[in-house]
Amino acid sequence: MRLPKVARLSLRILVFFLLLVLVYLGLVLAYGTADDWQPEREVVLEPYQEALQPVVKDSILSFTTWNLGYGGLGEESDFFYDHGNMFFSGARMVRPSRELVEKNIAGDTLFARSTRSDFFLFQEVDYRAKRSYGINQFEEIKEVLPGYAAYFSPNYKVSRVPIPLFEPWRAYGQVLSGLATYSRFQPIESIRYQLPGSFNWPTRIFQLDRCAALHRYPVANGKQLVVINIHLSAYDADGALKKEQMAFLQKLLLAEYEKGNYVLVGGDWNLCPPYFRFDGFMPGNTQGYSQINIEDNWMPAGWNWAYDPRLPTNRKVRTPYKAGESFITIIDFFLTSPNIKLRTIKAIDQQFRYSDHQPVWIEVELL
Repeated sequence: MRLPKVARLSLRILVFFLLLVLVYLGLVLAYGTADDWQPEREVVLEPYQEALQPVVKDSILSFTTWNLGYGGLGEESDFFYDHGNMFFSGARMVRPSRELVEKNIAGDTLFARSTRSDFFLFQEVDYRAKRSYGINQFEEIKEVLPGYAAYFSPNYKVSRVPIPLFEPWRAYGQVLSGLATYSRFQPIESIRYQLPGSFNWPTRIFQLDRCAALHRYPVANGKQLVVINIHLSAYDADGALKKEQMAFLQKLLLAEYEKGNYVLVGGDWNLCPPYFRFDGFMPGNTQGYSQINIEDNWMPAGWNWAYDPRLPTNRKVRTPYKAGESFITIIDFFLTSPNIKLRTIKAIDQQFRYSDHQPVWIEVELL
């Protein structure tokens, strides 16, 4: 039976449209695969600025960790990818306005300038990206920390992130972002360690290449202080990638401690601390979220998890932030070796004004 002329025409248009979509997706995937950054397993990091103090002479030190959300995930943000859709934005935020980015980065730099901290461990810091309008967030913060060593460890390097795939006019665009470490002391060695594990193709070609930035400082007593800035995998529902990354970290940390070094790790773990209930701030009101805990026996006795149970450090960004409604939890904290004594810890309540994370500050004593 021969189809009517109108039906045949409609079918041809549909086939042509489907072929067009397939060609478009094929080109996107081919370009992404060819452009996929393949970082080395170990890279020596060079300083962008050197510190004035070559040796750690103080036994009491302060550290701050904060995921800055690249200046684009302040209280107003409802990020489309948190809805799990890489094809359409659903009228949600892909990139914030320039005005919001400038507001958030101004908040970041004000915090760095006004906070007494010997070390700053920041994550999701843009060096150059379309999503933050080319503003060099790393340099902006460096400028307000004269006398601090400044190191940048890239973990997101893509020429063009094409999502949402079917809204190319709103594409995320080019990204160069990573971990930023600023310290009042000059490290004798800084290394970027590529963390193991990756998403399956093609998801991995537009995802972050997670890393740990290790910085080694000489201490006046002859030992070394090893400070590690981390940002583990997100959107890893079953925790398989984080499990690989944690195994790598465990081996690295134990090896450094066995050398007699002081070891401190801080950052965005994308895991809850041992024993902390992930929905502890909103019992039963999980809103479909879940967060895996670090196993309580992951490290030997004497290692200390340092977090402030009174305040959340992360809020989910499906909707703009609203206290009492947005889901909140703790995934930003520190781990210290047995030869480091925790003196004080506090999360800093900013009501998620500048980022979807909040800073955590600690003071420790080297024993």
